[in-house]
Amino acid sequence: MVALSMVLVSLLVLSRGESELDAEISSPEKATEWRDPEPSLQGSCQPASSCRECILSHPSCAWCKQLNFTASGLAEERRCGRRQELLARGCPPGELEEPRGRLEVLQDQPLGPGTRGEGATQLAPQRVRVTLRPGEPQRLRVSFRRAEGYPVDLYYLMDLSYSMKDDLERVRQLGHALLMRLQEVTHSVRIGFGSFVDKTVLPFVSTVPSKLRHPCPTRLERCQPPFSFHHVLSLTGDAEAFEREVGRQSVSGNLDSPEGGFDAILQAALCQERIGWRNVSRLLVFTSDDTFHTAGDGKLGGIFMPSDGHCHLDSNGLYSRSPEFDYPSVGQVAQALSAANIQPIFAVTSATLPVYQELSKLIPKSAVGELSEDSSNVVQLIMDAYNSLSSTVTLEHSPLPPGVHISYASQCGDPEKRESEAGDRGQCNHVRTNQTVNFLVTLQAARCFSEPHLLKLRALGFSEELIVELHTLCDCNCRDTQPQAPHCSDGQGLLQCGVCSCAPGRLGRLCECSEAELSSPDLESGCRAPNGTGPLCSGKGRCHCGRCSCSGQSSGRLCECDDASCERHEGILCGGFGRCRCGLCHCYANRTGRACECSGDTDSCISPDGNLCSGHGRCKCNRCQCLDGHFGALCEQCPGCETSCERHREDPGQPAVLLPGGGGSRRQGRAESETPRESKSHPGHCAGLHGGHRGSGPGHSPGLPAFCGNLRSPRIQAL
Repeated sequence: MVALSMVLVSLLVLSRGESELDAEISSPEKATEWRDPEPSLQGSCQPASSCRECILSHPSCAWCKQLNFTASGLAEERRCGRRQELLARGCPPGELEEPRGRLEVLQDQPLGPGTRGEGATQLAPQRVRVTLRPGEPQRLRVSFRRAEGYPVDLYYLMDLSYSMKDDLERVRQLGHALLMRLQEVTHSVRIGFGSFVDKTVLPFVSTVPSKLRHPCPTRLERCQPPFSFHHVLSLTGDAEAFEREVGRQSVSGNLDSPEGGFDAILQAALCQERIGWRNVSRLLVFTSDDTFHTAGDGKLGGIFMPSDGHCHLDSNGLYSRSPEFDYPSVGQVAQALSAANIQPIFAVTSATLPVYQELSKLIPKSAVGELSEDSSNVVQLIMDAYNSLSSTVTLEHSPLPPGVHISYASQCGDPEKRESEAGDRGQCNHVRTNQTVNFLVTLQAARCFSEPHLLKLRALGFSEELIVELHTLCDCNCRDTQPQAPHCSDGQGLLQCGVCSCAPGRLGRLCECSEAELSSPDLESGCRAPNGTGPLCSGKGRCHCGRCSCSGQSSGRLCECDDASCERHEGILCGGFGRCRCGLCHCYANRTGRACECSGDTDSCISPDGNLCSGHGRCKCNRCQCLDGHFGALCEQCPGCETSCERHREDPGQPAVLLPGGGGSRRQGRAESETPRESKSHPGHCAGLHGGHRGSGPGHSPGLPAFCGNLRSPRIQAL
């Protein structure tokens, strides 16, 4: 029990932290994925000196290749910007270089059942080419349809330590029953057999010569020497061969409780040719009544070399180098099973069930079942596990190249239903035969590849796979490239994407001067203020051939203008409603203010009589600014002026018209309670004369606002 508890605790620790599986299987290059993208992709579009640098700076960036697009004094970096910004600055749409990623389907064989499950096409498409612009996602829809009668290979791996004696007797008669049950779901099934005990060194087994020959408790029992792993029968459709070979087996013995099952699983996954695995659904049934040794336990026997991950079966099917290599880790076992596309079924007794349930969480597409004391329920256990595994479709990928991120969104049922949230693998449960499920796969690159990369997507437990050819789009496809272009000072440079790349010894935006002239005082004088005392190009650019080439957001003949120093509103340059030019905001239509913070609308300035600010003010930023002597939100009030209540006070000489329900009196065809505009709650208005807050005390009538209490109450009578 102590050993079992220690194994369980270690598995819990692995499942809570970043397990070996996470480190070795799910994301072999986790550190390079999109979780920590390159800094250049986190910001917005920034000025760049070339088209390539521009499109790599941010996925929203475009480049204007129009000749002479940048005005005199502006650096070529200003050719880089967002599409709408460049269009607004006058770049023709045909002169924009804005390459986009693309998806090409190269092979897309329709989904089909094949013949009795063989030759079925369950995954589509089969091959695609994806070209990724760094930072820009590309989405691929992958479909899977579970075929009926898909072929199965099942390898039965049994613990032959002495405590499994009763179970061996039951398994000897298992061949026909197991094949018959599996043939109910598939017409093509094969079974094989292997066994394990433990490493043949102390303290795992007794090394006393007599115990090595006969490790069982009594000399009268049939018993074989201890061994690590023995591959007994390759996969076959012959049930009699299975029963015959299993019938020749006998139990063995060891000293400690944990067994060497991990050695056996690893060799069964690595030695695919010896086992005889086909490219079909692969099941490995692991039966035991105890826990397992894992990496590090070999040190107890003086074994320090880690498992090398290679097949080491000799001509007799025995794991020959077991005494040399330590037990494999959970991560190594999971990786080997995943690489071989093998689905393990752990058939274990109730005492060890919790340990294997935790182990199953760390191994994708695995199942656990409780084995009876004599293995009498093993056939039903296998069938239940097979049905569960085959109805679960898990889409995963091979290791990613550095800087690539992938995510999956699964659509498992009704196409109208919302897709599940994206994760690092796609999964649908309870998939019926002939049911189609879909996965939306999103790919994104953070940097360029030196060469194309092949990525494989597959459904765990099934043989089909999707090949994804990954390319990156990291350069512009400008077709105006001209060597010795006339535009570049009569052939002094290469014209590419609208920019001159000067020949050696030439400088300037158009390669118009030579390096020998660069330090000439006459040329430098053109880059200084007339008094000649300031820095070249105001310290905000470089002097080339007597002209300033401004950097960043600077502009002007001497880079004296800063196009990023305008007023801000709510932290945004020009409030987001204008463009900054030389320190001043140039506002878009219908916007005013130093930071374009004011709207040109006037709807909030219209008084009830339809006048702007009641005729006593002006509307600025959609708010009234009242003339002297007037106040209120609409400039409707002034000292000594008649208030709204006074204007609507009832004339006692007028007869009252009774309204149903106490709704007020109507005079001359209009109810006082329906006075237009008066329902607007502007300061100074007697808003809602027959509702709202009620006055109290002498002279206050029900239904009148409190501030109208000094007025004579209108004669309102309810029916």
